[in-house]
Amino acid sequence: MPEKRIPPGQSFREDLIVYDIASVPPLKLEDFRLRLFGQVRNPQDLSWEDLQKLPRLQVRADFHCVEGWGVPDLLWEGVPASAILYLVQPEPAVQWVLAHGRDGYTTNLPFPYFARPDTILAFSLNGEPLPWEHGWPLRLIVPSLYAYKSAKYLVALEFSAELKRGYWEERGYHDVGDIWREERRR
Repeated sequence: MPEKRIPPGQSFREDLIVYDIASVPPLKLEDFRLRLFGQVRNPQDLSWEDLQKLPRLQVRADFHCVEGWGVPDLLWEGVPASAILYLVQPEPAVQWVLAHGRDGYTTNLPFPYFARPDTILAFSLNGEPLPWEHGWPLRLIVPSLYAYKSAKYLVALEFSAELKRGYWEERGYHDVGDIWREERRR
């Protein structure tokens, strides 16, 4: 029996729609830093050059917005979450990851979703550098969750045993956001 392609309440469109909560400060790649902190054995502050030295992974996945639209077969390339976990060595108590964007955006996700093999820190979309409006230079991509969990303009990942709600979660969006369970709002 073939796997269902489109989650409940979703329909496909051709292009991504751009959503931002605020203006995004300019950035030069030589000034980029990805802070990895919280309940980890090895906190890190990675430069763009450091990030490029980590393993790479391509993930082809559909991308679904909580508003009911999705875009099929996007090809993301970046650093697999597993490489980040190897670097920082989260404490056993970690249950949540809070992603921070350069624009002030935050979103929380359960640690098991962050640790999935298809979760990546993407710097490329469909074979091209990640476009500015889609999170340049780095975006968290979590294909199994709604797009509000795939934080754009990524600058930090905070590992925690405690739930810290992000921007949309504070406004009633679901803390998990699983697309197949239609976890849109709490």
